[in-house]
Amino acid sequence: MTRTRTPVVTGWFTQDSGEEDFRLLGTRCSACSAVCFPREDVHCRNPACEGGGRMLEVPLSRRGRVWSYTDGRYRPPAPYVSDPDVVWRPYTLVAVELEAEAMVVLGHAAPGVGVADLAVGMEVEVVPGVLHEDAGTVWTTWHWRPVTAR
Repeated sequence: MTRTRTPVVTGWFTQDSGEEDFRLLGTRCSACSAVCFPREDVHCRNPACEGGGRMLEVPLSRRGRVWSYTDGRYRPPAPYVSDPDVVWRPYTLVAVELEAEAMVVLGHAAPGVGVADLAVGMEVEVVPGVLHEDAGTVWTTWHWRPVTAR
């Protein structure tokens, strides 16, 4: 059975692209040049913006530096949905300061990358990833991977 590849949030990253072309997608205000992620399609979030601009989609930097990181070693409590019959697997979260935009974006570390593999200031890159798979769908997302992990 073929499963459908579906982004966990539509419009936040490129779809159906290879690793070298994969990018997070933000928006840039045409009036003040402020960049937003997650994307903002209605108005600029910059309180200093005088307004009147349009929010234009822009690909964000593929690389950045680890700003912070942690691991999730326990099943989240209610109201979060978590199937108690599925074995819990710890995961690593990484906060990355993007190279050009100087904004911090949170995401999972790539499979096989744990807290012992990370350090504040380490260069990482965004790569396509999978958040979850069920009977009919592969839910896609982004992951952060150390640049040296090729």
